[in-house]
Amino acid sequence: MLKTVVKKGSYQDSVVLMLLTNEISSLEGVNKIQVMMATPANKDIFKTSGLDTEELMAATANDMVVVADVQEEAVLDVVLEKVEEFLKKQSTAAEGKKGAESVKSWDKALKKAPEANLAVISIPGAYAALEADRALDEGLNVFMFSDNVTVEDEKALKEKAHAKGLAVMGPDCGTGIIQGVPIAFTNKVTKGSIGIIGASGTGIQELTTIIDRLGEGVTNAIGIGGRDLNAKIGGITMMDMIDAMEDDASVKVLVIVSKPPAKEVRDMISARLSNFSKPVVTLFVGEKPEYHEENFYHCYTLDEAARKAVSLVRGTEVAEATIDLDESTFYKAEDGKTIKAYYSGGTLANEAAMLIKDAMNCKVPPEDIEGYMLQLDGNVVVDLGDDAYTQGKPHPMIDPAKRIECMQEAVDDPTTGAVLLDIMLGYGSHADMAGALLPSIVALKEKAESQGRKVFFIATVCGTRSDFQGYDEAVNKLKEAGVIVCENNKLACRTAIRAIGRDFEEPVKEIRAKEVAQVEKNAPSDKLRALLSDKPNIINIGLKSFAEVVEQFGCEVVQYDWQPPAGGNVELIKTLNFLRNYEGIDDLNRAVIAKVVASQPILKDNVRAKEVIPQFAENGGKVILHAGPPVAYENMPDPMQGSCVGAVMFEEWASTEEEARKMLEGGEIKFIPCHHCNAVGPMGGITSPNMAVFVVENETGGNKAYCTMNEGIGKVLRFGAYDEEVVNRLRWMRDVLGPTLGKALRSMENGLAINPLIAKAVAMGDEFHQRNIAASLAFLKEVAPIITAMDMDEKDRYDVIKFLADTDQFFLNIMMATGKAVMDDARKDTDGTIVTAMCRNGYEFGIRIAGMGDEWFTGPVNTPQGLYFTGYDAEDACPDMGDSAITETFGVGGMAMIAAPAVTRFVGAGGYEDALRTSNEMTEICIDRNPNFTVPTWNFQGICLGIDARLVVEKGITPVINTGIANKVAGRGQIGAGTVHPPIECFEKAVKAYAKKLGFEA
Repeated sequence: MLKTVVKKGSYQDSVVLMLLTNEISSLEGVNKIQVMMATPANKDIFKTSGLDTEELMAATANDMVVVADVQEEAVLDVVLEKVEEFLKKQSTAAEGKKGAESVKSWDKALKKAPEANLAVISIPGAYAALEADRALDEGLNVFMFSDNVTVEDEKALKEKAHAKGLAVMGPDCGTGIIQGVPIAFTNKVTKGSIGIIGASGTGIQELTTIIDRLGEGVTNAIGIGGRDLNAKIGGITMMDMIDAMEDDASVKVLVIVSKPPAKEVRDMISARLSNFSKPVVTLFVGEKPEYHEENFYHCYTLDEAARKAVSLVRGTEVAEATIDLDESTFYKAEDGKTIKAYYSGGTLANEAAMLIKDAMNCKVPPEDIEGYMLQLDGNVVVDLGDDAYTQGKPHPMIDPAKRIECMQEAVDDPTTGAVLLDIMLGYGSHADMAGALLPSIVALKEKAESQGRKVFFIATVCGTRSDFQGYDEAVNKLKEAGVIVCENNKLACRTAIRAIGRDFEEPVKEIRAKEVAQVEKNAPSDKLRALLSDKPNIINIGLKSFAEVVEQFGCEVVQYDWQPPAGGNVELIKTLNFLRNYEGIDDLNRAVIAKVVASQPILKDNVRAKEVIPQFAENGGKVILHAGPPVAYENMPDPMQGSCVGAVMFEEWASTEEEARKMLEGGEIKFIPCHHCNAVGPMGGITSPNMAVFVVENETGGNKAYCTMNEGIGKVLRFGAYDEEVVNRLRWMRDVLGPTLGKALRSMENGLAINPLIAKAVAMGDEFHQRNIAASLAFLKEVAPIITAMDMDEKDRYDVIKFLADTDQFFLNIMMATGKAVMDDARKDTDGTIVTAMCRNGYEFGIRIAGMGDEWFTGPVNTPQGLYFTGYDAEDACPDMGDSAITETFGVGGMAMIAAPAVTRFVGAGGYEDALRTSNEMTEICIDRNPNFTVPTWNFQGICLGIDARLVVEKGITPVINTGIANKVAGRGQIGAGTVHPPIECFEKAVKAYAKKLGFEA
């Protein structure tokens, strides 16, 4: 049976998950299992394995998914326990290490490492090119360990890098050494005067380790990726690095190594190298050169190239390695025996295939069919590191399983005379691959001997005596088990070939006069000079182990714990990259928030809504304003419809509920969003012509905004109640409370300045959405003296002051009108991606951004999560509604959770630490802080300022909104309080629309 577990938002590195899959696949009762991130590419792998499920397909690129074919359901519990145990072990492995601290965004990485000059990228290929593009924009060279990058993307990146004086090493670049610092899967090599440029990872490893064991060293070995010498790429990085190596005074000899290149690219490189001012050694795997040129040497094997480079440095020839063997037991050619070669290194496999074909006098061109480098008369050479074997599975450098399986098949073939393999040491490789393979090798040798057959196991160990695995230890383990261990791959191949009765010849090459081509030399850029002359300053994007290694070598490194931006949506990532690079966009956004900071909101009056909102004159005066973006009456949730009933009865358009509903359902009432009338409304937001509203004027912009007054708690219109008690309270607010406050405000010389009240209340523990008690009391303090001096009925005076004193949330509606006045001015005559409104109507959530004017971008509304009053739970909750999210748009409410730690438990958070975490997370999606309102509990830092829709989409972090929770049935009122998040699709739609407006469509 197929079982699926989705760990939402749990991003793990692909190598970690491959190792995890390998570990749990052998559990009893598990037929088949795969653990991966739910990226589009990985979903294809699940599907190919017969492990695709509905839950998997619904998951996002930031979700970890376990799909298991288990014999019984109880097995899944064991699997999940092992998964948690494995991941916990991984998470604690880095504790105490200097490099354990990490960041989660480019902005943070660059802030932490302003001098960085190299980005090391080891993330899924679908996203690697996009992150490399960002790195280049930030002025960083790029080392791309990632594979599965398109040729088109590689070409574009390398052309961009060249134009900027930078380099892209990769993609699919597994090995590099920069100023003696090993990058990715690399050995610990002594620094020295030999420079290497290679379109071959294991080719570089074989060269550098031979050079090291011969007593010389390599300071810079630059991997350029396996396709750089492809005709479509044209050797861009190779040519730039040749210029840089020639300029580098520390390089005495240059070695060039590559898998078979395109002829025109090879010719171009050879022409450039013919002008090189220092000795050059070239090796194009698959070619068998017949001569050298003066100071320009052409080699057949990796061993020949390494020894030639060492000879040139020393000025004396270095003897070829040999092995002392009793060959009397080897097979003869007529015995018809074959070689089965299983490599973890692609170039070593390529070299093996070339030498075997040479020994058999076969002129078949190089092949690479799903990892098979050679299939000839029963002889097989397989690159187990090919994508055909590593897609969704660990690389053979770190996992012996596939090689063991292949060796078993080889020994079962009676024609097999020799099994040839490589053992790769160095950073990134298995801690003891020799030890991991030995039990199987011993068992297979015994099996062949029990059948009266001899199978020679022949190995080469690619490593140095400084590698942490221990070169001599690995060699000795293999030898003690009867494995023939050779000094290098060429010698191992020759030994295997001789073991089946064959051999190959290498001609003695003459040295001819060099043919110097006329080519133009280019001086390397200062950035490339710096790259090769100093230890790199690194931003490591992906595998943490790469950061840990370079740190050991004294490099400054920042670990960027990458997750797929924009939920892994490549179209959105491209859109974000366009917007990030759009000239002047940051200045546009700054202009928006500058208006927010400069705003001067003043509470001017309290009047009947129809006196200040002209839209109430439409439809014969039968107009109701509602919260959120536009919504039809039939799509309103029950509490909002109930509020409409209450408004109709308040206005005396109907005398009974039945009459009111008939009017509403019959289309007699015109509905308009509050936001379209310079207004906002709490919860249902229902506002009718004769309701009392506050008038807030932003004196900086000269615009006004309106909001009804807070009704208090319990049975209230905003939560859908509409009985006589509710309607009578609204009439009292219209006839007594509103006029009293209006008169008090008008008596003030210039109204009541709101900013000082906000600043005071923030310092006293309000966040202005769920907690407004300090601001409400500060407001009462301002108006109470005026009210007590008014000529008015004493009972009315008492009722007004008592109501204000009892209503802890009274200031919320003033804050809402303030937020509306400020944000409306901020979006006037501005542009960019700053969010200027957020609201919801129980059906849809809507946002506006500065650059798109009045247009709404909507998505399905969510239901709040939080704490419930006794007797209620989430089943009773109404979907989110209300315009009060204008407070979060302004920067308070959930965005300033840390200001009101006392309220965090009430809104569903756990306390101070959760409030701090929430507020810190909100800074990730805002571009600045508002200096007008500092938070004592946040080290007196300003509240969040300027929600950037781009950052929301990029990071997958949506604003947190504090809110009351209404019962889904009208009339039952508030049942709790909590938090809610907007659907991210609102922000995705907004950034795509804005990019389209600017002329870009992914």
